[in-house]
Formats: sequence, structure tokens, C-alpha cells
Amino acid sequence: MNIKDAIVILRPVNDIMGSLTVIIGILNTRIDVGIGKLIINIILGILTYFFIAGSGMIINDIYDLEIDKINRPERPIPSGRLALDEAKYLFIGTLAIGISISIIHSIIFSLNFLNVIIAAFFGFIGWIYAKWGKKSGFIGNIIVSISFSIGLIYGAILNSFDIPLYIYFFFFTCFFLLLSREVLKGCEDIEGDKEQGVKTLAIRIGVKKATYISMVFAFLAIIFFILPIFTKILNPVLFLISMILGIIVVLFSALSMLKANLEKEDLSKISLMLKIGAFLGLITFILASI
Repeated sequence: MNIKDAIVILRPVNDIMGSLTVIIGILNTRIDVGIGKLIINIILGILTYFFIAGSGMIINDIYDLEIDKINRPERPIPSGRLALDEAKYLFIGTLAIGISISIIHSIIFSLNFLNVIIAAFFGFIGWIYAKWGKKSGFIGNIIVSISFSIGLIYGAILNSFDIPLYIYFFFFTCFFLLLSREVLKGCEDIEGDKEQGVKTLAIRIGVKKATYISMVFAFLAIIFFILPIFTKILNPVLFLISMILGIIVVLFSALSMLKANLEKEDLSKISLMLKIGAFLGLITFILASI
């Protein structure tokens, strides 16, 4: 197995970005938590998320082989640089590592295996998405959005089973922003999806209507992004200041969807802007905990 391609198929940048949700959940519920426990929670929480998210990336590429031959022929499996059997072994290994770390974490801090249940659910929906969810279209988009955002809940319960309201607002901000991007990506990849029978919203109701729905989800993300300021977040001043830039980026992305006759290149740019907006949102949530 080529190590470079094994790393590429894990999509480490996406996994690390997703791991930020775990850090956010931990830091924003850290009251009365000792520094030692805090550090161990962060390390083990990140590793759990990273490996399970990575396993989801791998199983997705395994099931998407035929689609990726059209949409993403440069990826390790469709390009032939990584054998299908090698990818399957890599999937099993990364998932097993992630679940094992969550079990060790639960034992160390007596978490009653609640974190293991969430971790196992995270791994399960990754497989469900790859096997069935992606071709189902919108339901698959929902699964992806939950998969990214679930780290916020996972991180929060590592400190306390009593999750504060603003964590749920953080969750729905991430959820709707990712949902907006997933629907938009369906518009971007409509050619390959049609050939493979993937029933995205773009295929079911048309690109223009699907784009408008994506825009609605982006606006919902903005609303939930604002709501935490009305709760007892740890640092409302830094949150408010940094929130403005994220809102500008997402708002610009949403309004760009109103453009008539959007081309694939336009959709790609808007999708990238939504991804940047998600990253800025995560940074804002981190600053809220300082």
C-alpha cells in the first residue's frame, strides 16, 4: 500500500477541520474541569473523531468508485493507485482504531460508554451514507451534515452530560451550513450523479430550485449562528466580533445563489465560499470559549 495515497484517501484536512468541532465542544463546557483532564479529553477526542471520520471518507470512496471515475478520476481508487482490497482493509483498521480510542477514553473518565455509543453511531452513519445514503440524495446530505456536526455534541459530553443550549445552536449552525453546501455540490456534480442514479435534489427538482433550497439552509445557518449571543457563552465579546466576518462570507455565498444561469464553475466557487464560512464559524466557536 502506498502510504501517500493511504493518507490522501483519509482526507486528513477534512478530518482535522471536523476535529475542531470536538475541541469546541470540550472547551465550551470546560468549567470546573482540571487542566489534565481537559488536555486528555482534547487529545483522545480528536483522535477518535479523526480516525472515524477518516474511515467514513474511505468507505465513501469504495462505494463511489464508478461515480468517481466520472466526477473525481484523480482520486486514489479510481486512478488505480490504491487497490480496492487495500482500501477495505484501511477502512476496517481506521474505524477499529477510532472506536478503540473512544472505549479507552470512556474507561479513563467513567463516561458510561455514552461517548462510545456516539462514536459507534458516527461510524455507522458513515457506512450507511456510503452504501445507501448518497444515492438517496437529500437524506444523504442530512447524514453528511450530522456526521460533521456531531463532534460538537461528542466533545461536550466528555466534560458533562448536561449540554448547554449554545452547544445545540453551534450544532445547528454547522448542520445547516453543511447541508447547504451538500445540496449545492449535488448541483455541481449533476452529470455524474445522473449516470449513477443518484437522486439529488438537483436531479429531482432541477438545479435552480435546489440552489434556492441551499440558499434557505445557508440563511438558517446564519440565524443559528447569531442565537448563541443571547445565551451564557463564555466569551460573548470575542464571539460577536469574530461572528461578523463569518456572517459576511456565508451571506455573500447565499446571495450569489440568486445569480441567473449558474455554471458549474460558479457553483464550485460558492461551495468553496461556504466551506470557508464553515471554517470561520468554527474559529468563532473556539473564540467563544476563551
